[in-house]
Amino acid sequence: MLSKGAGAFVELPPLSCGAISGAAAIAVDESDSALGQVLLLGGGNQFGTSTKSVLLVDLATGVCTPQADLLYARSNFAAARLPDGGIVCAGGTYGRSTAEMWAAPVQGALEAAWTWRGLHGTSVVCRYCGGCVLSDGRFAVIGGWSTGLCPSSCKVLTLGGNEHWSPLPPMHDSRASFACAAVARCIIVAGGLVAGGRSKSAKVYDEVLGRWLRLPHDLPHDGELLSMSSALL
Repeated sequence: MLSKGAGAFVELPPLSCGAISGAAAIAVDESDSALGQVLLLGGGNQFGTSTKSVLLVDLATGVCTPQADLLYARSNFAAARLPDGGIVCAGGTYGRSTAEMWAAPVQGALEAAWTWRGLHGTSVVCRYCGGCVLSDGRFAVIGGWSTGLCPSSCKVLTLGGNEHWSPLPPMHDSRASFACAAVARCIIVAGGLVAGGRSKSAKVYDEVLGRWLRLPHDLPHDGELLSMSSALL
């Protein structure tokens, strides 16, 4: 864990749930725990099988408490927290064309337990794709891998009463297993796997301009990065 203002990472206790890979980690907004909590969604178990599990992890102790399962087993998928606190997931291994959201079952029902519900799926969602929420609240799913690299096209899911998928301008190249983040009305993707092999390049989608731009500098590493995660400071 790298804390705000700290100069180095510190090691945390191991997860009580055991080994896991390809899960999505979503921070939990709370102030009671010593070091904070995260939700671990899906992921592969020690046998490499994708799961539906949702675990609440206490970072100070590593204790993993089971929560309501996902509707679909999935790993290496796109996931993000929505402005209202909900969580949306799409794609991944075994869940490639499906999407689901964790939200209150009834609008305005403050005491009701939040549950997972299915969303409209799309045939172009793949595994090892990127996901983030745009400034207008739409959920973007970018790139990925199917039997080969997925098309460079990107799609966004509009939620609410008019739920539907619509296209974003395509990236300059197909890409999978990359870092992805949304900030300042932009989507930034970096590294990952492209048609020519591993990539050091970084691209940015400008919501105002409505197009992708290549950043002038590659990642500052001797070797390319693949299957890494990312977080905003």
